[in-house]
Amino acid sequence: MAAKLRKGDKVVVLAGKDKGKQGEIARVMPKDNKAIVSGVNVAIRHQRQTQNSQGGRIAKEMPIDLSNLAFLDPKSGEPTRIGFRVEGDKKVRYAKKSGETING
Repeated sequence: MAAKLRKGDKVVVLAGKDKGKQGEIARVMPKDNKAIVSGVNVAIRHQRQTQNSQGGRIAKEMPIDLSNLAFLDPKSGEPTRIGFRVEGDKKVRYAKKSGETING
């Protein structure tokens, strides 16, 4: 099945401690059904100092389930679902709320 959410998409978090926060998808992991969104679901990880890197407490973005993310409509900026349709000979994604085609 084609991926509804892809790298670079603007999304909003629907559930969890970061509910309502918006960000851009940095990485998608389809096998795990998760994505990493910039600035969302940040955890502190303790890192040991090495010759190459400084140690300490490092903020790291953790994966969030795709079911807790909603695509932001390019027209209205509200959360929307994504559908697929064929335009000419190409299969494209579109926002179900506004009907607008999504680039990519």
